Amino acid sequence: MNKFVNDKLNETRNNLLKEITVLSDAQFNSKIDMNMWSIAQVCHHLVLVEEASLKAIAWGLNQVDSTQKERKKVQLILERTKKMKAPKIVEPDVEPFEIQQVIDLLNDSRKKIMNFLSTIKDKSILAEKSVMHPALGELPLDQWIEQIYLHELRHIEQIREIKLILDSKH
Repeated sequence: MNKFVNDKLNETRNNLLKEITVLSDAQFNSKIDMNMWSIAQVCHHLVLVEEASLKAIAWGLNQVDSTQKERKKVQLILERTKKMKAPKIVEPDVEPFEIQQVIDLLNDSRKKIMNFLSTIKDKSILAEKSVMHPALGELPLDQWIEQIYLHELRHIEQIREIKLILDSKH
């Protein structure tokens, strides 16, 4: 994996942790609207997406006939005016979370994906194989990795908005 993507994964995760470590568990689990996720749920969704991405990449690497499809504009994930419905598999739990519990889940999912990626001897294969992505369509595996930090950036913005609304209510 190239240094840029590695740095972006680290940078976005550090920014996410900065956003949530200052919260109380009550703020973390507070919902501004019954139809919206709490910050805890947003973070749990990020864990689930990272775990699902790992499975998709692993599955894609094992496909014999998985040939590269066209490159996608994965930056579209950052376009927050377009609402995306999370697939059931990456919908967060409704139960409240403790911040440390979610930080542990985030650290665990990141460690798993980084360990897995470090086992891929020839990284160029990631650009040659692809797997269907629920929002982006057929996506080359290296772009699956890229969408992890872009997706996280999208949700960091959402978390910042939720925090502003929570602050204005107090």
